[in-house]
Amino acid sequence: MRTLDRYIAKNFLYGYIIALAVMIGMFVVVDMFLNLDEFAEHSDLGLLTVAGSIAHYYGARVVLWFRDLGGMIIVIAAVFSMVRLMRNNELIAVMASGVSLKRILAPILLLSLVLTGLVVIDQEFIIPRLAGDLTRRQDQLPGEATYDLWFVGDAHGNLISCTRYEERQQTMISPLIVLRQRDEDGAWRVVGRIQAARAVYDADRRGWTLEDGHFLSASRVAPEAITAGADEAVDFYATNLDPQTIPLRRREGFMSLLSLRQLIELEQDPGTRHTQLPEIAVQKHSRITVPIINLIMLMVALPVLVCRDPRDIKSAILRSFLITAACFTVAFLSSLYATEPFFGRVHPALFSWLPIFIFFPIALVEIDAMRT
Repeated sequence: MRTLDRYIAKNFLYGYIIALAVMIGMFVVVDMFLNLDEFAEHSDLGLLTVAGSIAHYYGARVVLWFRDLGGMIIVIAAVFSMVRLMRNNELIAVMASGVSLKRILAPILLLSLVLTGLVVIDQEFIIPRLAGDLTRRQDQLPGEATYDLWFVGDAHGNLISCTRYEERQQTMISPLIVLRQRDEDGAWRVVGRIQAARAVYDADRRGWTLEDGHFLSASRVAPEAITAGADEAVDFYATNLDPQTIPLRRREGFMSLLSLRQLIELEQDPGTRHTQLPEIAVQKHSRITVPIINLIMLMVALPVLVCRDPRDIKSAILRSFLITAACFTVAFLSSLYATEPFFGRVHPALFSWLPIFIFFPIALVEIDAMRT
């Protein structure tokens, strides 16, 4: 069986490489065509600068698109390899040799498991390292972005804001840090604030060096009032909000760029708002469910394609496409409604696992019903 396994694996990998190149290439070309004017805003800096900015931008985007399209690319590659076998009547030869058609699925499923593992590695180790680049707009040069920052929470439960943040200099202009403490009832109480002219990040000390920084304590009687005469100089503020985290916290949906370890840390972070906890729970579950759903999409598509009569190939491709599209649609809708309240509660775990509960039994029935 090794010869047959190698042959099927070769066909599958050939289809995978083609599908990967076509789909990622299509995303790059379409996105570049729609945003070419954004890149051209820096044309006065020279062609090499613009080309380098484009390469840097899409180098990070390709990693993100590989994660998002990884499951679909595997299904397309499997369809490509099975259709090729059917068109050449090779399945008939396999059956004539006494080999079950279920057996030829083994190398495809094994390689799909390995390729799904690559998607998991991409999500957990590569994307978090490129998260800063993934938040960059097309009209921004690498490391040149400047923007405001509005009351982002850190691990101490304090809120950090500034009128302008400069990425390359790692500098906040006119930072304001609102210091808070939890009361016994769990409510936050403002205990003071820190203001400064500038704040520059110090990687060795893991915090921000403050220029002309001043601490003002809040009155316990009136928390919204600042106690007069309580002004004291402050030259440093230690926090987990670093230059790598700041671009992420500004991006809508930034949690999808975090690793599972970072999600757990964010969930335990006192600065995390309660309204963000359902989304964190969804993302944590998705780290497990998404790879499983990708494999289930393959399992429901493959048995339909393994037909003995080449004349049934068109109907088999259509059925496979419809079943896979249904699985993808249910998974998408489940992720969309996972953070919505039903019957007064949010059920992120239920909606995250719902596509598996629905389509895994269907996949088993499809495999069992194969005519081999």
